[in-house]
Amino acid sequence: MHLRHLRLLDFRSWPLLELDLEPGVTTLIGRNGHGKTNVLEAIGVLASLRSHRVAGDAPMIRTGAGTALVGALAHNAGRELTVELALNSGKANRARLNTSPCRRLSDILGVVQSVLFAPEDLALVRGEPAERRRVLDELMVQRRPSLGGDLTEYSSVLRQRTALLKSASGAMRRGRSEESAAVLDTLDVWDGRLAELGARLVAGRIDLLRQLRPLVVDAYRGLAPESRPADLAYRFRVADTPDESELTDPELVEAVLLAELGRRRRDEIDRGMSLVGPHRDDLLLSLGEEPAKGFASHGETWSFALALRLGSLELFRADGAEPVLLLDDVFAELDRHRRAALADVAAGVEQVLITAAVGEDVPAGLRGVRHDVVMTGEGRDRHSAMTLSRPRDDEGDDDENTDTESGDPT
Repeated sequence: MHLRHLRLLDFRSWPLLELDLEPGVTTLIGRNGHGKTNVLEAIGVLASLRSHRVAGDAPMIRTGAGTALVGALAHNAGRELTVELALNSGKANRARLNTSPCRRLSDILGVVQSVLFAPEDLALVRGEPAERRRVLDELMVQRRPSLGGDLTEYSSVLRQRTALLKSASGAMRRGRSEESAAVLDTLDVWDGRLAELGARLVAGRIDLLRQLRPLVVDAYRGLAPESRPADLAYRFRVADTPDESELTDPELVEAVLLAELGRRRRDEIDRGMSLVGPHRDDLLLSLGEEPAKGFASHGETWSFALALRLGSLELFRADGAEPVLLLDDVFAELDRHRRAALADVAAGVEQVLITAAVGEDVPAGLRGVRHDVVMTGEGRDRHSAMTLSRPRDDEGDDDENTDTESGDPT
């Protein structure tokens, strides 16, 4: 698949961006903090309904605006589809597909598919479990959009259940037995819903991992042939963990989660938080017999992070899909071997968007069509804008096209 057009309205630093795109390579060149990454983030949000940088929507809405709009014209499986997502401050987000309003945000999942590699991906190896859960979930919902609705509903159930646990904790401390009993009865209902949704998510993650694991292992071997072998495993945080092969059965997982919720209820009430469910699980990354976190060298960490993304790309391809590859300011961070390996892969992808602070950081074979990103204005009027330069093949011409492509709509 590839994007024909991208439109941003009041998205982060962009009051307005109208960007025409073609298959092949597009590079966005500009100083750090001038808005390049915001463009790639917007594509990722269309693909997964989540930002790779922040947990909430508020930072993505331009200061002073009530709504941020991200839209694209996508060529997918021989069809051209228009998709639009509105991020609203203080009210529910909205989505449109081919100008028709969507009943659920998850209805737009699968229209845009992307794989993003960024310096922040080092946190996939070094960081907390939430980082690794996020990469699994984003990939899972792009490949199986129906699970996007489950993931959204699970988050809602989790918030409601956590609020009830806090109420139960307070009622017990105050000695209000009738209030405590009412809260606990309600909690039983939320336990059932959390276990049902959580089981589908766990089963989906395990199914994904079983397909992704060999692709990541192979990619890591190619990136770091002299390193220890890489491996991935799912950590299902319950007392008596079933074998991984059993976790593909949602009914079994639901029963295990319900039993664990019953066993941990007192702990959860005492602490006023949900301690059981897929929001507590982890993706364990290892090198040889040791966990990658804390034991991987800097080079091994880069290789593992990159292998996770290259494995994701190959998984899409195994599905018969070709996602947009988003490379956010990574070539300057990689050594010669990893730069060459990534460049070789990128050269064979249908559409690639690359950001860099300096054009020379991008390998020569990936320069493509260049857009220069700049920050203009002062104070609240400070915003990103873009100019289009000629493709690299035309750089020898005497006259360079620097027509302003987009900027302040006023």
